[in-house]
Amino acid sequence: MSIRSIFTLSLLSLSATLLAQQQPRPTRPAKEGEVDNQEITVEKSRKIELPPANRLFNKIPSLKPSAEQRKLTYEFEDRKLTVGDPRITPGVLAPTATQPDETPSYNNYVKVGAGNYSSFLGEGFVGITNLSNLALEGSARHLSSGIGPVDGKNSAQSDTRLRLTGKYLTDAFKFQADLGFDRNAYYFYGYSRQFAESPGFDREQIRQRLNTVNFRVGIENAKSESAIDYSLRTGITSLRDLYNASETDWGTNFNASLGISDNVFALVAADAYVTQRSDGSIVDNRNLFRVKPTFKYTSPLFTITAGINAVNQTDQRQGINDTRAFPVVDVDVVPVGNIHFFAGVDGDINRNTLRSLLSENKWLAPQVLLANTVKSLDIYGGSKGNLGGGFSYEAKVSYASYRNFSTFNNSFPDTTKFFVLYDGGVSKVLTISGQLGYNQKDKFRSTLKGDFFRYGLDRLEEAWGRPRFAGTWTNSYTLNKKLFITADLYFYEGMQNKNFVSNVTYTLKPIYDANIKIDYFLGKQVSAFVSLNNIFGQNYQRYLYYQVQGLNFLGGISYSF
Repeated sequence: MSIRSIFTLSLLSLSATLLAQQQPRPTRPAKEGEVDNQEITVEKSRKIELPPANRLFNKIPSLKPSAEQRKLTYEFEDRKLTVGDPRITPGVLAPTATQPDETPSYNNYVKVGAGNYSSFLGEGFVGITNLSNLALEGSARHLSSGIGPVDGKNSAQSDTRLRLTGKYLTDAFKFQADLGFDRNAYYFYGYSRQFAESPGFDREQIRQRLNTVNFRVGIENAKSESAIDYSLRTGITSLRDLYNASETDWGTNFNASLGISDNVFALVAADAYVTQRSDGSIVDNRNLFRVKPTFKYTSPLFTITAGINAVNQTDQRQGINDTRAFPVVDVDVVPVGNIHFFAGVDGDINRNTLRSLLSENKWLAPQVLLANTVKSLDIYGGSKGNLGGGFSYEAKVSYASYRNFSTFNNSFPDTTKFFVLYDGGVSKVLTISGQLGYNQKDKFRSTLKGDFFRYGLDRLEEAWGRPRFAGTWTNSYTLNKKLFITADLYFYEGMQNKNFVSNVTYTLKPIYDANIKIDYFLGKQVSAFVSLNNIFGQNYQRYLYYQVQGLNFLGGISYSF
């Protein structure tokens, strides 16, 4: 660990002199290492790690748009295969922070609410911004359901989150430090009736709890007119569960850009991750180092980015020490107006950690095998732009090759938990994505998005737990700055899981999940809210044997000060 730490710091020092970076394209968490010629079951691994916030290092100055000029922005992911676990309260668009006319702005608030399934919400935020060049923020949130969709308390769950943030801003740089704690408690309730009625059944046997502590500091450039832009962030995250699993992950990310001329920019991105995972008798040290230097040429008609992505991964347990280089080429052409056509190729090694896998499927079995996913080559193309009248769009097609493509399936013989199956061969994934947005100033916003996936697997029978189609429709409406309505609709189809005990393959029913939330200001400092989730009342299963709550609601009040 100390040798890797020294190497990490050296790498970042060297990267700072390299020129500049272009932000990597967000990709879905991937799995590591070629595992073998067979399907490998991965037992307990979970990732509750938020990827570091990425900045766009582009030194071309731009005017700040007015409210009337603002357009919807799109954030397409290279390979969005994750559909996450159903939340206690399915999320909707964040309500606008706008206050009623002639009402002073209040930065702090407390919120309480309750609903069916014995649900309780408590939330608070405090910010101190009147200090010279210094801002401090603290927040706390607890959301729990005392009973769940199966056997009452045996499917209860709770999520608790604490955050502390400090920001120091000067004319030259911004420094930020973050400290966070997350506690997720739940039960493995996907059991059979025979198991629940057996004499030795105890709900403590199916209990799970994840505690995550993270600390992160960062510094970045604050001079918009500076020819050199940079961002450096480093932090440690520690995850522990109720049993013997733990993971400590130290990650450092460096981004920089340098304007060589009015049209040419040099960019560099460097990442270093030093990770130790232990689970019972298993102790594994897994590291990944990445350097991505690129050059970018811009003109009114087109933009070209070209470079190389060099990645080294090591895994002590699997005996892996692998270094690979991937091409990075992206071309964006603007033939007319605000219409863009783009195409490119890239590749990467995508990290899979205990936290990342748990963030996708929290029902994982113990001692899961961790392996990174290698995206050998991704060829993509598409178009995006503004159509006028408040409409925007983006369409993209991607065809990528992967090694150690990961899937989730019920374990054997305990079908209440899941392991990870990797395809050790070459997997081909076709992704077709489309997105259409509408924005009516600050009153109404709507975004319709769909992703279609076709999996060409080499050794696995199916892409277990992965959807063939994922669609979302999100909307927000503001009336007189007093009434805020947000609504969303989710649709997922094509998920399959297999019970290896009975050798039966199940195709899960399509998921339709509609949600709405209403916020109304009752006065200068008091507002009321109500949210309805899973309006269709569908007790669907995202993963086999785990049905979610039906129609559920949450209502309450908040006070700003």
